[in-house]
Amino acid sequence: MNQRVAFLGLGAMGWHMASHLPKLGLDVLVWNRTVAKAEQHAQCFNTQAVSIEEAVQADFIISCLPTSADVEQLIAQYPPKAGAIWIDCTSGVPASAQKLSQELKRIGCHYLDAPVSGQTIGAESGTLTVMVGGDEQAFQQAQPIIQAFSGLIEYVGESGTGFAVKAVNNTLMATHLWALAEGLTVLKANGVDLSAAVNCINHSSGQSKMSETIISQRVLSRSFEKTFALDLLQKDIGIALDLMSEQDLALPNMQLIQQQFNLLNKSQAQQLDFSAAVQILERQTEIQLHD
Repeated sequence: MNQRVAFLGLGAMGWHMASHLPKLGLDVLVWNRTVAKAEQHAQCFNTQAVSIEEAVQADFIISCLPTSADVEQLIAQYPPKAGAIWIDCTSGVPASAQKLSQELKRIGCHYLDAPVSGQTIGAESGTLTVMVGGDEQAFQQAQPIIQAFSGLIEYVGESGTGFAVKAVNNTLMATHLWALAEGLTVLKANGVDLSAAVNCINHSSGQSKMSETIISQRVLSRSFEKTFALDLLQKDIGIALDLMSEQDLALPNMQLIQQQFNLLNKSQAQQLDFSAAVQILERQTEIQLHD
């Protein structure tokens, strides 16, 4: 029997990720809370818009939702069929992954936490990095499915470890962005051409993904296009800090970055791209970072 893949959640990332799945030659079902969006996806990419009841009957179910709470609620209401593998690409909570893994195991299913990194451009090009936690045999079965939208897939350990790596990765991203903003503020105050400075940094030891892309494309250009909402980054930093606290670690840099990124409340942060966090520093210093 032909295997079926379902994709749940057609947001900024999910829309593109699901578009690559028909290349596998399998039936691809898509579901979204807004039905019209699933129907539009079906028209654009030869997928099938279905009800959630039908979606969870697929052999492989991929979810890409805002939070672990959303995934938990969905699984509680609409559990998958026996033998299915649930691949959760949400940037979620490790403890939730461990809980869901045990719950699904009891009904004969596997759950993999498989968060992705690479932003919408990586989702569109099918070159995302996927960090996977969970049962290793289930991972081997799911790997060809995940490969459809990934450039790198790395198995990192038992349930919850994928989410842990993603949370720490995003905290590092935030740290790099904030450190760059502070450094460029010093340079701007001293009359340095910022575009020239960033070019030097990108050919020197201070280079990072943030200096290569986000600083020039969004901060210096003042084009803060919303691709990854700031409140979602706040959530990921919080997950990393919880992991730190659970191990009785006191790491001042991680604590400090959380303080800086939480200066905006959730309702404000929901409206902004994560890169707009540098505007907090600009208001503090009264120095704007632009070309």
